[in-house]
Amino acid sequence: LGKLDRRRIAALVGVAPLNRDSGQMRGQRCIWGGRADVRRTLYMATLTAVRYNPALKACYERLLMAGKRKKVALVACMRKLLTMLNAIAKHGSMWDSTMHCA
Repeated sequence: LGKLDRRRIAALVGVAPLNRDSGQMRGQRCIWGGRADVRRTLYMATLTAVRYNPALKACYERLLMAGKRKKVALVACMRKLLTMLNAIAKHGSMWDSTMHCA
């Protein structure tokens, strides 16, 4: 954490949309692979964050209003939270709510 870019860290955790184009599944993307323990922990943290963190709550609600399914919106917020945590670890700073506006 703090040394990889956002795409690689998402793939490492297992929240990157990966293709599995075969048969009728062409064009559909799903998350898989990565570190399951980290993904479970990140899921629970994101579930709480979309209720209480203003930046992630706004992102989640915006995605729902755009017609995304709840799990898809939650995974997108997981990636956003992971990117925020990566930036905090990279710069060695504390949480600043003004930096993470939706």
